[in-house]
Amino acid sequence: MKKLMTGNEAIARGAYEAGVKYASAYPGTPSTEILENIALYKDKIKAEWAPNEKVAVESAAGASIAGARTVASMKHVGLNVAADPLFTIAYTGINGGFVIITADEPGQHSSQNEQDNRNYARSAKVPMLEPSDSQEAKDMFKEAFEISEKYDTPVLYRLTTRLCHSKSIVECEDRKEVGIKEYVKNPNKYVTVPAVSKVLRVKVEERMHKLEDFSNMTNLNYMEINNTKIGVITSGMCINFSKEVFGKNASYLKLGFTFPMPDEKIKEFASKVDKIYVIEENDPFIEEHVKALGIECHGKDVFPAYGEMTPDVIRKAVYGKTFDYIETNEELLVPRPPTFCAGCPHRGLFYELGRRKDVVVSGDIGCYTLGFAHPYNAMDCVVCMGASLGSGHGAQQVFNMIEGNKKRVVGVLGDSTFFHTGINGLLDIIYNKGNSISIILDNRITGMTGHQQNPGSGYTLQGEETTQISIEAVVKACGIKNVRVINPNKLDEVNDALDWALENEEASVIITRWPCALKKFSPQDIEEFDKPFTTKCKVLEDLCIGCKKCTKTGCPAISYNKDIKKSNIDRNQCLGCEVCAQVCPKQAIVKEGE
Repeated sequence: MKKLMTGNEAIARGAYEAGVKYASAYPGTPSTEILENIALYKDKIKAEWAPNEKVAVESAAGASIAGARTVASMKHVGLNVAADPLFTIAYTGINGGFVIITADEPGQHSSQNEQDNRNYARSAKVPMLEPSDSQEAKDMFKEAFEISEKYDTPVLYRLTTRLCHSKSIVECEDRKEVGIKEYVKNPNKYVTVPAVSKVLRVKVEERMHKLEDFSNMTNLNYMEINNTKIGVITSGMCINFSKEVFGKNASYLKLGFTFPMPDEKIKEFASKVDKIYVIEENDPFIEEHVKALGIECHGKDVFPAYGEMTPDVIRKAVYGKTFDYIETNEELLVPRPPTFCAGCPHRGLFYELGRRKDVVVSGDIGCYTLGFAHPYNAMDCVVCMGASLGSGHGAQQVFNMIEGNKKRVVGVLGDSTFFHTGINGLLDIIYNKGNSISIILDNRITGMTGHQQNPGSGYTLQGEETTQISIEAVVKACGIKNVRVINPNKLDEVNDALDWALENEEASVIITRWPCALKKFSPQDIEEFDKPFTTKCKVLEDLCIGCKKCTKTGCPAISYNKDIKKSNIDRNQCLGCEVCAQVCPKQAIVKEGE
């Protein structure tokens, strides 16, 4: 059976065919759809969203120790969070096969950095595979479990955005039922006290030597000899980009098993070609290894050190120009920066927060990061997932040292981010007697990555009802005495809560609670929020004075008609949150029917 699949869908199929029993992940572009598609095989695979990537790897490691084939999946920055268990599992090894997926993002389409996670394979001393299309993504994923079990090791499986989201034909096969291996108590393998770890460290090096032999023998690394004037050494999607540029005018060494690298194959390939280009995305990972073998090659001296190595990038780097194309007059393009959706519950909060003087806002990773932009200008820094409360606390402690200083720091993060790594920041505040203000934006879902469930949503990934974790209960359990829950669409509530928090000399927490405008509402949502988004707003033109204050809320449903000098609301976009009505000085915006 053949299907057209994205790389993410193909990997999910590979997990099914490989006999995987357990999978855990935290959502993050470009990896999100992997676990979502694995979850569809609910009769065979237990799939779960974890609160963060560290927990996902730890859960999958436990499932592996218990004897099942397991998967943990995340985007590239998620592996930073999961690095702690990764480096230790590299020592202990596995029982059931264990594959850790890292979805890197050359070009930074939706990420705060562009790190190259191939470096984790080298640092942790674990084998790594890199597929180059959807068929390989499925087939190599199955092979990864065989490698994991043969060599007693977790396997790192590196993807990139272009592979995750592009589609190609995949030949699907039946599932291979792999039984759960017997669990045998073995503290000398799994209890990593120093005396045990020192012994395991030696075994890691022994394993690496075996994997080096495998790398030279496996068909995952192969040569394609064509024109010997140019040779290309590459991996992942870059083989496709390279072939689009050079075609049969070059020979190729395609590395699918990229750590440890096949030294003998690299030397053999080098002996067959006159000039070598190493084409890879981000760091000179392969290039440095090739040069360390004493082989002359061209890599980052020719190609950019960052971004995707698309055919145009390669063509321009090698030949000095790309194909002719119709140039666009960028001055005529209408800028379309991302913005909060119409009805987004974050709008009211950031509208008012941006108007506050002597407030420094420490932001976080999520839809609400857009609060930094016009017209809100309500964010000063963003570091990483869950960092808003911790970095906000540190900044507040410094401001408190300055005599006469009145600056207050507000840390802002979403509900899923709070569960991810925000709780620790809150503990830091209360433990160290901080007085920063924390705002948790509870829109009842993990919004930015496409509406995945989280511990506060009341449902599991595979649709089962579960305990809905109360954010305010967690906040109070952390020791916060001053807690308020508000509707962020009501600007009076927002301002009153901000005044209350700014006047409070102790640490305080504001929880804004209203569902994401795009969310498929659960029965609890409809009951709790009294059927949200049922009546739209409209502009009474005879009362509108054209002051444009409503447009400063940043709502995409509102526009200004220059001809009649009046505002207008597109009812197809409007969800009736009424933030615009509250800022109108002439009460010219009302609900339909009023």
